[in-house]
Amino acid sequence: MPGNAADWPVWSTTARVVVTEPHQLDRAVEITRLVLDEVDAACSRFRADSELARLSADLPNGVEVSGMLAELVREALHAAELTDGDVDPTLGNELAALGYDRDIALLADRTSGLTVTRVAIVPGWRRVLLDGRRLTVPSDLALDLGATAKAFAADLAAARVAAELPTGVLVSLGGDIATAGESPEGGWVVLVQDLPADPRSTVTLAAGFALATSSTQKRQWTRAGERMHHILDPRLGRPAEPVWRSATVSARSCVEANTVSTACIVRGHRALDLVRDLGLPARLVDSEARVVTLGGWPAEAPVTEEVAP
Repeated sequence: MPGNAADWPVWSTTARVVVTEPHQLDRAVEITRLVLDEVDAACSRFRADSELARLSADLPNGVEVSGMLAELVREALHAAELTDGDVDPTLGNELAALGYDRDIALLADRTSGLTVTRVAIVPGWRRVLLDGRRLTVPSDLALDLGATAKAFAADLAAARVAAELPTGVLVSLGGDIATAGESPEGGWVVLVQDLPADPRSTVTLAAGFALATSSTQKRQWTRAGERMHHILDPRLGRPAEPVWRSATVSARSCVEANTVSTACIVRGHRALDLVRDLGLPARLVDSEARVVTLGGWPAEAPVTEEVAP
């Protein structure tokens, strides 16, 4: 179906919009771009003019924030609660200390070493207060909403496109995929593969389903000769042990799928229990490229597992 998809670079990844009605593509892209701009302006850790950055000095005393930022924080706190703190939105200081203090595309290898240890009696996320739109963040914490904001943007963009236009839509932001409205005949066909040399899987998503992949192979940098990745274990303030190359989860929302896939990376071998308890379809690829599937993966159609040539 020519003319039904568009791609462009954003946030050091690729945005992709696919519609079932090709003549609605341009407007669907416009709506998606507006959503991405709104989310970035609200919570980017890499923009001095983002709302989160501008209000940082006032957050310890509590401050009224925009509806967008409030919703982004609410989703992040819900993710922390769902995963018992494995997905913690208060790791901004730890990420910056490890060298992830700017867009990943701008990071250079650092030669200086740094030991980061996070010891907290009360987990950081439990100390963040959100009352309506009044947000309070203790001065020793810094919010980083990256674990949920991209998935939230995918969900919001898909929902807005489907609400405003007579078309079904798939919005993909890197590994975060959301759908809304009617699907193409037979469903949305998605290739699941983190890096070209990894095992690949082709799945079909029914209308309204989402898919998210979290990876220890992307968003990497080097600090004093040590390879870092961006998914931190909140209990240590350091990158989670790369038991899994990638974790892919399907759910009703991209935020939920991404929350669980990120928690799988953090939990390592304990991820299997988490996925079983939640009953979500999941596909985990370990450090030796072995594939583990759970929860009836895939949710909606037979799957073909291949090892890439």
